[in-house]
Amino acid sequence: MPQLNPNPWFLIMLASWLIFSLVIQPKLLSFISTNPPTNKTSTVTKTTPWAWPWT
Repeated sequence: MPQLNPNPWFLIMLASWLIFSLVIQPKLLSFISTNPPTNKTSTVTKTTPWAWPWT
């Protein structure tokens, strides 16, 4: 079963993860978000119990 041979594919996967973590990810994380989250006050909603017809 040649697909279980990790010889060429493991190095390709390892190289792609290293490139992603060392090169691409810091560039993506350096961007400033265009819509930063704001602190909102939480509102409490009043819930009413469900009136089950069979009780």
